[in-house]
Amino acid sequence: MAQTFEFYTERADAAAAAAKEAELDNVKERELRSEKTWRGLAEQARKGAIEREKADAARVAKREAEAEAAASS
Repeated sequence: MAQTFEFYTERADAAAAAAKEAELDNVKERELRSEKTWRGLAEQARKGAIEREKADAARVAKREAEAEAAASS
């Protein structure tokens, strides 16, 4: 199952909240590292989704152009 930007963002927000509530320094640092990782994954998911949308649009445009060329032949 592909994870979404929203999933990763929710996990990052949860880690940030845990860091804010942490009383021990090592726990706070761990949660902040976790938040940073989740935010990085969210950004990768966002970029991947954008690239997929661009590729899908390009494929649709190519098919339409091919269909138009075939119809005018």
